[in-house]
Amino acid sequence: MVLSLSGVRKSYTTTEGTIEILSGIDLDIAASESVALTGESGSGKSTLLHLAAGLDHPDSGLVLMGGQDIASFDDRERARYRRTQVGIVFQQFNLIPSLNVAANISFHAKLAERYDPIWEATLTKELGLRPYLARYPEQLSGGQQQRVAIGRTLAARPPLILADEPTGNLDEATGDTVLDLMLSLARSAGSALLLVTHSSRLADRLDRKVVLRSGRIAG
Repeated sequence: MVLSLSGVRKSYTTTEGTIEILSGIDLDIAASESVALTGESGSGKSTLLHLAAGLDHPDSGLVLMGGQDIASFDDRERARYRRTQVGIVFQQFNLIPSLNVAANISFHAKLAERYDPIWEATLTKELGLRPYLARYPEQLSGGQQQRVAIGRTLAARPPLILADEPTGNLDEATGDTVLDLMLSLARSAGSALLLVTHSSRLADRLDRKVVLRSGRIAG
């Protein structure tokens, strides 16, 4: 398994007391598998994604990546994990405005010491970005910026891709095209994909759908 969560619990303390967000999550994701994570707002989807990304710690349970417990990592190990083992695609594109498209796409791969110009050329062709490589993010449409964000993530060929509503800011037709490209290229890279979405229609296009309800996996 690329990612394995076992008995994961997470709660937050507020002025109104402690709120449990995740109540014992068990989830396994295999290499090259695409999994949609769905559920109502507040069901714990983004929290689970943050734990898998090493951006937060579980209160209890294991978050294993390649058999290693992410929660046991120190800050340096956690930063290296995010640099080399996981790629994150946000609803907000988070491109570097001072870099052109070509430099944005290669940025993560160079940090991870996995820069491959042949693979990058394949990505830019499949994502339809070749005419825009010298442009800057502000010169692109929303759909084009999201394609750049996907290319940046995939360029490093991370074992795991985490995507949080990656088509949420796009119209339906553009979102469908972007999702098709992400799924196809993730398979080509051999990456597992865990994608948060509110859309049952989009979720049905992935290999498997997991529904969170009140901090637990339904069903």
